[in-house]
Amino acid sequence: MPTFQTAVVTGASRGFGRAVAAALAAAGTNVVGIARDEQELRVVRDELGEGFTPVAADATSEALAQDVIGGYRPGLLVLNAGAVPHMAPVQEQTWETFSRHWHVDTRHVFAWTRAALREPLAPGSVVVAMSSGAALGGSPLSGGYAGAKAAIRHIRGYAADESERAGLGIRFVTLLPQLTPFGGVGSVGVAGYAARQGVDRATFVEGPEQVAKAVVEVVEIAADPGSAPEYQVSGAGMHPVS
Repeated sequence: MPTFQTAVVTGASRGFGRAVAAALAAAGTNVVGIARDEQELRVVRDELGEGFTPVAADATSEALAQDVIGGYRPGLLVLNAGAVPHMAPVQEQTWETFSRHWHVDTRHVFAWTRAALREPLAPGSVVVAMSSGAALGGSPLSGGYAGAKAAIRHIRGYAADESERAGLGIRFVTLLPQLTPFGGVGSVGVAGYAARQGVDRATFVEGPEQVAKAVVEVVEIAADPGSAPEYQVSGAGMHPVS
């Protein structure tokens, strides 16, 4: 794995973010972990040791993104923060519940991507944004979740074009994990979709460690200009989005 002195992981207190932070710390990277819950971050800090710096804050803040990137100069951003959806069919949603993920998931990816380009990050830096398999297949019980995650894919593409146009040398990659109780839709969401399709709950399940492994693999190949910009992640491994 390429050595980045410092990485920033949003949503680092639980689920995918926590597993990614642990994997990076184990590889010798200093991890700045962003999450709202200060107590949960303390627990992660106790587990990971001095290589983990907790920052209790709202990851959607553009000022926070600018300050953290400017202050810590990370070589890797893992943009993982997200809201838990309101589980209901569209007719039982309100606009407030339906748009929840636009205000958290998409907004925070926009804020950190913008800051990465404007600072900018150093050449060779990598930005990994967490989308979802729902961006490809939809998520009819999760409000605007699929659309918000699809927008993250577009933001990645826009940022990659801007990085190339300006000669910044920043690599932007998107991961699309399948439905899982450890990600955005949560355990209730997985159970709901499994019941809706009449399949076993295990069909949707993958562990955070698989996503953490995917992040490490993406970082390893990101320097290759021929590597894919987007990957689906499932129990079967990591595969480029065709």
